[in-house]
Amino acid sequence: MSDKIIVHDPRGFPPSVTGKRLAPRLESLDGKIIHLVDCLFDNSEVFMDQMQHWLAENMPGVTTRIIKPRESWKDDPEMRKKVEAEADGAILGVGL
Repeated sequence: MSDKIIVHDPRGFPPSVTGKRLAPRLESLDGKIIHLVDCLFDNSEVFMDQMQHWLAENMPGVTTRIIKPRESWKDDPEMRKKVEAEADGAILGVGL
């Protein structure tokens, strides 16, 4: 990971950001539960719905559930706990 990270925030002020490593990649999605996180951006609900349908048709061994945080731009610890407890992985959807 590089020493410097530049983050552009559409809210108009730069947030404090601490870099973290990505989660380890799953070897396969077959038989896994994946939470599709609708991040409440414009059209992200439509995108997550389309992704859920695509996965159902093309990867029927994957179980998906669409979930949402309580509000946009705010951390939702309860949602994160739910993903950690119930899912093998998560895909974040930020819209089209």
